[in-house]
Amino acid sequence: MSAFVQTLEPLKPLQSHPVAAYWRKCQVEELFDLPFLDLVFQAAQVHRAHFNPQEIQLSTLMSIKTGGCPEDCEYCPQSAHYQTGVEKQQLLDIEEILAKAQIAKSRGASRFCMGAAWRGPKPKDVAQVSEIIAAVKGLGLETCGTFGMLQEGMAEDLKQAGLDYYNHNLDTDPERYNDIIHTRAHEDRMDTLAKVRHAGLKVCCGGIVGMNETRAERAGLIASLANLDPQPESVPINQLVKVEGTPLADAADLDWTEFVRTIAVARITMPKSYVRLSAGRSDMPEAMQALCFMAGANSIFYGDKLLTTENPDQDHDRELMTKLDLRPLGVAG
Repeated sequence: MSAFVQTLEPLKPLQSHPVAAYWRKCQVEELFDLPFLDLVFQAAQVHRAHFNPQEIQLSTLMSIKTGGCPEDCEYCPQSAHYQTGVEKQQLLDIEEILAKAQIAKSRGASRFCMGAAWRGPKPKDVAQVSEIIAAVKGLGLETCGTFGMLQEGMAEDLKQAGLDYYNHNLDTDPERYNDIIHTRAHEDRMDTLAKVRHAGLKVCCGGIVGMNETRAERAGLIASLANLDPQPESVPINQLVKVEGTPLADAADLDWTEFVRTIAVARITMPKSYVRLSAGRSDMPEAMQALCFMAGANSIFYGDKLLTTENPDQDHDRELMTKLDLRPLGVAG
């Protein structure tokens, strides 16, 4: 045994990357190409330098206006371009939304995220949503909204209503963006993110993997996120949920190690961001999720549905957190 141990090469020391570093795509590819366990180890070191590794931030996501979106995102069951069985619904009543927010809070969620299937809200929509945000904020929850592309002044209105975070994902590698979405450009996303930052809102911005992209394209997505200045406070990493009727329904399965690598690289390149396990988690074995937490994921969506797709139920999540000795953010050990 001792002879075997002596033949092992020691791990290379963790490279120091300043938070504000500019990440070239080739540099991010080099991280992806590290031996798997070395990459996870380095990501765990970075995570422990900035966060308590036993704490998980819990968010609950609710669709407050479902279906009928005019965008043609090839992954999305809410697009009006595809027949997926998702029916168009109007904005929900504030009482129904508040009831769900109260349940989420009672079950340990610290952030309540609301999504509306718009290309972008109209001024009257912003007025209605602002009333909802103020009411949810009054429950003592952090608030997050994903409402599409914003016009001038809208981000300021949402901020004044009490919105904490605005979610606007970059989805994929900028060079591949218009292979997946044809009704808007990558620059449109960047424009809304600039409006959000100018209004003083925190940014929730991530992407989707498993859309038949290459590892180099996954590196391009992470580089584009890490090079946002400042970096997003919250980075949701989604695994594609394949829905019949969408163009990506027959996408090839992504190997689980590639997803864990993506989490690890996101943690190394964005050391102070919350990295969230988002869509697709219901199909992830517990051991895979545990490796994601080891690699630096420290946020999950908590609740049985993500907009229109399934998510692990709360009881299952509580059991997993107990097994892994994890606790919700803000709860004393």
